[in-house]
Amino acid sequence: MSELTDPERARYGRHLLLPQIGEAGQARLKASRVLLVGAGGLGSPAALYLAAAGVGTLGIVDFDVVDRSNLQRQVLFADADVGAPKALAAQAALRARNPHIQIIAHRLRLEAENALEVAAGYDLIVDGTDNFATRYLTNDLAVLTGKPLVYAALFQFDGQASVFAHEGGPCYRCLYPEPPPPALAPNCAEAGVLGVLPGLLGLVQATEALKILLGLGTSLAGRLLTVDALQMRFQELRIPRDPGCPVCGTAPRITSLADTAALCAHPDQLVQCPWDLTVADFAAGSGAAHLLDVRTAEEAAAETLGGQLIPHDQVAARLAEIPRARPVVVICRSGARSAAATVTLREAGYEAFNLRGGLLAWKAAGHPVQTP
Repeated sequence: MSELTDPERARYGRHLLLPQIGEAGQARLKASRVLLVGAGGLGSPAALYLAAAGVGTLGIVDFDVVDRSNLQRQVLFADADVGAPKALAAQAALRARNPHIQIIAHRLRLEAENALEVAAGYDLIVDGTDNFATRYLTNDLAVLTGKPLVYAALFQFDGQASVFAHEGGPCYRCLYPEPPPPALAPNCAEAGVLGVLPGLLGLVQATEALKILLGLGTSLAGRLLTVDALQMRFQELRIPRDPGCPVCGTAPRITSLADTAALCAHPDQLVQCPWDLTVADFAAGSGAAHLLDVRTAEEAAAETLGGQLIPHDQVAARLAEIPRARPVVVICRSGARSAAATVTLREAGYEAFNLRGGLLAWKAAGHPVQTP
């Protein structure tokens, strides 16, 4: 464990005054490595405070670019960052705040094929994801690699936080064994969120991460902290470890990583989707297909690829408006709503395909969008 330098002693002086931390604890933070999955509303405040606290290495995983709508809550970014890759913008912002630590930008989508390599060498994972596919993958990654997972999630005015896969406690699948159907899993872009709420939950995550790294206090392992921001009411629920959990139970059936993003939701089951279309495939042959955008009118007004706009919850009732003469490529923000709409179309006899990763993956690959 490397010793602190004089500039570091000056910077972290208030930590050094705490007998529970002191110079030995601060040196322990300096030697720690934390992986943040997502640099959005949760990842921004968590990253800022972990960097300020002196965590020696922070890895930032994000494949998205900064959008103007992010600035309402993603406090790591400034107006000048709009259009820049989030991982790189976060790296620059954190380096400017603390030049004594290492910031590693992982500009990629976390997937089963790269997750183990990305997480190698990190001590702890902070979950700042905004979609269920990555959330379940991150949970399984933590369990299978033995790394604590500091979790939080948001919906409009409500949030929750916990610590999973730590000290024999439960994992996320003990609470929610399987992901919900895409149509029932709105994210911030669809449902909205109070801008300060991610800051509140992100700070809880940073606090839990620091406690685990320092070996202090009692973590949220086995407990779910919930917050109702409108009433400013905090509650705590006990979460037992489920012996039948598919990944951390006594007889786990999940023993390797797999992408939930490759699954489509039927009303009663999850089945493998052979009709996912990659960004590269869509870019190569998009002219032959009919593009169906299943986002909201408000989302499409901000940026679009063109095509026909029918919100995902109206597709079943408006099938007659969708042409059958050509294949249909369905798109949404991240690929969740479009996955459900694709199932609806295929069950109605359409040759339909889901653009995997949605508009986010399209932009991350460097393709342009239209901004009315």
